Formats: sequence, C-alpha cells, structure tokens
Amino acid sequence: MARRNLSRHRLRSALACLGICIGVLAIASLGIFGNVLALSADDAIGDIGNQIVITPNADEGVEELTARDVGAIERVAGDAGVAPLKTDGAQLSRGSESTFATVYGIDRPGEVYVAAEGRLPDRHRQGAILGADVAETLDADAGSVVTVEGVDLRVVAVLEPTEGFTPAAPDGAVLLPESAFSDAGYDQVIVEADSGAEATLIAEAVRETVNAREDRVDVFELTAVVEDVEDFFGLLSGFLLGLGAISLVVAGVSILNVMLMSTIERRTEIGVLRAVGVRKREVMATLLVEAGLLGVVGGLAGVVLTGLLVAGLTLFSPVEPGVVLDPTNALYLVGAFAFGVLISVVSGLYPAWKAASVPPVEALRE
Repeated sequence: MARRNLSRHRLRSALACLGICIGVLAIASLGIFGNVLALSADDAIGDIGNQIVITPNADEGVEELTARDVGAIERVAGDAGVAPLKTDGAQLSRGSESTFATVYGIDRPGEVYVAAEGRLPDRHRQGAILGADVAETLDADAGSVVTVEGVDLRVVAVLEPTEGFTPAAPDGAVLLPESAFSDAGYDQVIVEADSGAEATLIAEAVRETVNAREDRVDVFELTAVVEDVEDFFGLLSGFLLGLGAISLVVAGVSILNVMLMSTIERRTEIGVLRAVGVRKREVMATLLVEAGLLGVVGGLAGVVLTGLLVAGLTLFSPVEPGVVLDPTNALYLVGAFAFGVLISVVSGLYPAWKAASVPPVEALRE
C-alpha cells in the first residue's frame, strides 16, 4: 500500500528521493574525502611519532653533544634505537654523474635505517651507505665505488626510500663512519621508540637525567606534531560532515512537505480506512513506511553516486588506491545511508500522527 501511494505522485516522490540522495551523497563523499586526507597525512608522516630528536641547547652555549651525553641517552632509552649523528655536506661523483648530498657520520646505522641493497654493518667502520635518491642520481648500487670529496669509497649498502617524514632524511644523504669527521662531538641524536607513548616517556627521562644540572639539550618529541596533525584533520572531517548533515536535514524538510501534502490530499481515503476498522497505529505505520521507502531509495542512490565519486578519485587523482579503498571509508557510506533513512522516518512522524489522529467522521465529510 505504501509503495502504491508513492507511485501516485511519482514526480513529487522522485524529488523527495533526490533530496535524500543529495544529502547522503554530501555526507558520505565529504566524510570519505576528509578521511582520505587524514589517512594520506598519516602515510606521509609514517612513524614520526615514535621518534625523538635531541640537539645541543644553543641558548645555553652548548655547541655539540658529547659521548657522555650520548651514553646517558642510551641508558634511559633502554631497548629503543639510539643513533648519534654528525652532520656535514659533501660533493659526490661517480663517472660523469655528480651531486651534492648531506653527510651523516653514524656508528650504528641499523638502529634507525633499513637497507634495500647490501647489508648495514653492526658497526660502520668503512665504506659509504647511500640514500635512495643519491644512489639513483649516481646510478650506484651496493658494490659500486663513489667519490666523496676526492676520496674513493665502496658502497656497502643502499637505503630503502623513506615513505614518510623523518628528522634525519636519508634519501638525499650519504652515511659515513664517524672517523670521517674530525670533531669528536655530535650534532644530534635520533631515538627510535616502539610507540609514541614510549617516546614520550623516554623524552621525559632524557630531560630529567641529561638536563639534571644544566639545560644541555633540547628534546623535541615528534609525537606532538602527529597529535596536532590528527587534531586538525579530525576538525576538518567534523566540519565537512556538518556541511553534509545540513543538506540532509534540508532533504528531510522536503520529505516532511511531501508527506504533509500527501496526507492532506488523502484525508477522505484515510477516513474510509479508519471507518472500516483500520486502526490508528496501522495508518501511522503505512505512512511511516512511505517515508522510509523514500529514504531507502534516496539513500541507495546516494551511496551508488558516492561509490562512483570514490572510483573517480582512485582513477584520476594521485592519491594511493589503498588509502581511498581503506575499510574505514565504508563506515561513512553506511552511516550516511542510515542517517538518510532516519531523517526520512523522523520527517514522516508528524504527518503520520496528524493523519491518523483525524476522526473518521470529520475526514469523511470532506
């Protein structure tokens, strides 16, 4: 009966479904786009939240970190990876190719880096380790010989490309033994923890031990950066969902109008139903089913259109398909559809109650 009643006024019903469709499309697509931005940012950041950067406190006149400072950091870091670095720059060449690269002096590269070719030594005593970009520029691989400031060095390993941000970015760098540097001190220490919570505990411990007598080091927890980024994208997603919800509420008003018009036009019909014994709750149920059908049809259409938009985003944008097709995006589709049906049913409550409450005798007089 509900389906038959809606088919009597196909254009009006279609316009109501269109309003729900647009609302569901707005909520689902904006929610998914916001989630895709957040997931892309997470991929770009990578495991940055697990890292701590410790540098000399220049404001207190400390120009470098000593071996004693590094030892204290290693003691409080426990099982976390600790990589003290010396930093410089150098000209690299191989055959006719040359490039300028950052040079890191590091004793245990395996603490924070992973090799794509060759093997990272437990103790870096000789040879060079190339970042991915430097290796590509020089067309070098493990076993090649490169010239660093006039000195020929064999490449012992090539590092994997970094997918996210890291304080000591290795892609455009070359890693040399600490003995290649004349200075005894270190420019920074990178600590790689297993989680953001562990990184925070280590950072506090470093402040309490190394800075116990004087503020020798600055400790920068990258967890704070990750939290700020997540807060921003959470706010952005909420804002986008709010915009979509407004359009869906407007669609609900459209359904309210459709149902009111329908009940006014069908007062005599409803009066006849009541007169022949149809109960009030059955009349209300019929009208609510009509509103629910409008929501289901409009919601399904919105879900289908959102799926097409997501497919277009996957095909015609630089966003990784894995990010677009992440299972969490399906929650926005389900949520938008459910919200669309709910708005439709809620919008039909008052018209249904009003129609069912009209006394049969009064309805039959019209």
